Amino acid sequence: MLGGCAVGPDYRTPLLPTPAQWSRTGVATAAPPALPRWWTRLRDPLLNQLVAEAVDGNLDVATASARVREARASYRQAVGALLPALAHSDSARLAKGTNFPSAAPGPNGTSGLYQAGLDASWELDLFGANRRASEAAGYGLDASEENLRAVLLTLVGDVASNYVQARGYQARIALARRTAQSQDETTEITRGRLAVGTSSAADLANATGQAATTRAAIPALEGAYAEAVHRLSVLTGRPPVALSDRMARLRPIPVPKLPVPVGIPADVLSARPDVRLAERRYAQSTARIGQAEAALYPSVSLTGTIATSGTKLGDLGKSSSISWSLGPTLTVPIFNGGKLRAAVEIAQAQRDQQFLAYQASVLVALKDVEDALVSLSSERSRSRMLATSTTAYRQAASLSQSLYRSGSSSFLDVLTAERALHGAENALLQSRVRIVTDYIALNKALGGGWDGNLDVLSPTVIDVGIAPHPDAAIAVQDFAL
Repeated sequence: MLGGCAVGPDYRTPLLPTPAQWSRTGVATAAPPALPRWWTRLRDPLLNQLVAEAVDGNLDVATASARVREARASYRQAVGALLPALAHSDSARLAKGTNFPSAAPGPNGTSGLYQAGLDASWELDLFGANRRASEAAGYGLDASEENLRAVLLTLVGDVASNYVQARGYQARIALARRTAQSQDETTEITRGRLAVGTSSAADLANATGQAATTRAAIPALEGAYAEAVHRLSVLTGRPPVALSDRMARLRPIPVPKLPVPVGIPADVLSARPDVRLAERRYAQSTARIGQAEAALYPSVSLTGTIATSGTKLGDLGKSSSISWSLGPTLTVPIFNGGKLRAAVEIAQAQRDQQFLAYQASVLVALKDVEDALVSLSSERSRSRMLATSTTAYRQAASLSQSLYRSGSSSFLDVLTAERALHGAENALLQSRVRIVTDYIALNKALGGGWDGNLDVLSPTVIDVGIAPHPDAAIAVQDFAL
């Protein structure tokens, strides 16, 4: 009878159907995903440092770590309800004029009564209310840990994405400056040809305007670069300009190692922390049904008390009276207006919501991987075509410059070739950034996050002066009415 039974449904991990393979295999392999520290395969030491610094300093990670500590404490609290409770109590009372029973008055007409005792209680948990509560708390602890992993996954991906965006803006700024310098040289050639009468004033105006247009794009690119660096700094838990000096040195856009091993769709269910988080919340809501159903049944508690009392403090150990009591307490719900049954129905509806949320998380995870595979495949094809066009436009620009210097070509040919070359090179740089961004998105979709050590036990706020001390005076401020 003491063991009892646990009412309510027992949790079973749901088995959801998944496709046998991914639709895109041209940019991926069927080997298991290589998720641990995937960002290191971009081969950028500064990026690796920034990821580690972000894990240590990011405020969202610190908040998620605090939730883990809260969930652990809640779990210990729920487990503590399964064990007996024991309390010690002491009391001392003095009275004058009215004596306590069996207490002789003192010299001033006062009498005293001193008591000491122990109180014990234990809920037998016959129908598993406390066990279901501890089970739900355990699932809640798992959920908080998966939430922390999800925050870390998002953080690592955001750090890598903003870093790549910043390097892309740097490359585009450098390209604009090189192009503007080349166009300045063309302008000087045109000015010289105008002086000898082999070129027109319109050609000089077009050349000057083209160089100015190219330079006009630089401030916008510099602003976008600064915003990316600011976002990156905040992700590491620092002020927005903290990384400006470290990022100022020009570095190439990282190049990922392709193809990416993606495994099979079923791997996502065990690798994605958001999917595991939804599954743990579903398990937690299932346990809460049993907790609500147990309230429909009788509850039994064992309570016991032993106390000693005396008229003098020294009598508690020798001449005191001893009393004790021990017995069960039975509580049977008879009428409650349907509140307890409604609580069960609420728990069941919440369980259904969590199950649907779990199904939705699986579908979103599969969609994220498919989207990343499609984007990566399409962008790689686009980048190859852009590389071909850039090479062709570079040759055309070089030939047109040579012909223009020798007087065998018009300035319009040079202007057209320079515009086409700058557009192709700029598009190629943006495409390279998108390839890396898609690579990052694919690793995030597969569930790749931080897998290193992380301190979740140390509190963020360290209290000082917590020893017992007199309360400080309360300052009262008068407000004029």
